Amino acid sequence: MKRHLLHVEEVEALIRRGEPLLLAGDEAPLRRLPAGRWIGGTIPYFMTEEGGVVDRRRIFVERLPGLRDLGVRRYDEGDIGRVYVDLPPDALGVMIAPSWSRVHLAFGLNAPRYDRFATAPLLGWIAGVHLSEVGKATPKVFDGASGEVLEQEAVVMHLGLPRGKVAELAILNIFEMGEGPAITFPTTGFSATMAEIDGSRRNLAAYVREAGLDTRLPLVADYCGARINVSFHEVDDAAGEVRFFGPVFAGVSYRHARPVADYVDAFVSALPRGVERDVVFSCNCILNYVHSSLEGRTTGRIVGPITFGEIAYQLLNQTMVYLTLSER
Repeated sequence: MKRHLLHVEEVEALIRRGEPLLLAGDEAPLRRLPAGRWIGGTIPYFMTEEGGVVDRRRIFVERLPGLRDLGVRRYDEGDIGRVYVDLPPDALGVMIAPSWSRVHLAFGLNAPRYDRFATAPLLGWIAGVHLSEVGKATPKVFDGASGEVLEQEAVVMHLGLPRGKVAELAILNIFEMGEGPAITFPTTGFSATMAEIDGSRRNLAAYVREAGLDTRLPLVADYCGARINVSFHEVDDAAGEVRFFGPVFAGVSYRHARPVADYVDAFVSALPRGVERDVVFSCNCILNYVHSSLEGRTTGRIVGPITFGEIAYQLLNQTMVYLTLSER
């Protein structure tokens, strides 16, 4: 079985061989790596062959057999709107952005309006930190080609597809809309004070408290046939404001998710049979890891970094994203 969590010296050897790599790890080991054909982002949480782990010494390595490295682009909040336009033909992009950076927020709010949105696969994750260091340490992204460490820019690796192969980007979301009232928002954003709840204008923070909503469960909406989650970050009673890990969109109808009895069972049941053979890359959300107690538990044979947000065409929360390669 291919190993994914490697020591720094093992990763260095892969880099010196010229392999294109996607890397995730704590900041200290990532800073020790030489320049090369790689991009990376900070996070110490992973789903591995042995189950969910926290590891601040080793680095999670995703090797990319058959995919051709076509270069790395960097974007700030001013030019991230070009991310789809810049993708070469017959290629996909892997994007990593630092959590709560300006580029993260810009992408989250605006991706569905970008030129050529979703015309080619764009996947990736939002870099984070150990949960004990939230607000103290800054998530970072690494441009391995230059060796630079970035706090306000995203990196995107362009990867050419092998001849005769097609890439398919999938979202696995175990959450479904509950039976509660429909919630719509007057404006798009990462926070909200007022909302229409079954047609009545209410303060959202007060409603969350009065209704006793479990904020470990996200709001769920139907975005053109796909169930998309928006996860709760904080309910600020004093300010009467609810903050989210992803944006709510104006005019979209959301409902609070129904509870999930066992995350791992729901996850494994939702995976298409035999898909593990074709998975090239996957990532899962830190909220699933924490709220579903995934440390030490396996999710089938799907491995990958645990992230502060997932990217599958746009910003997602509390989902698993995976990429498969198959014959045309």
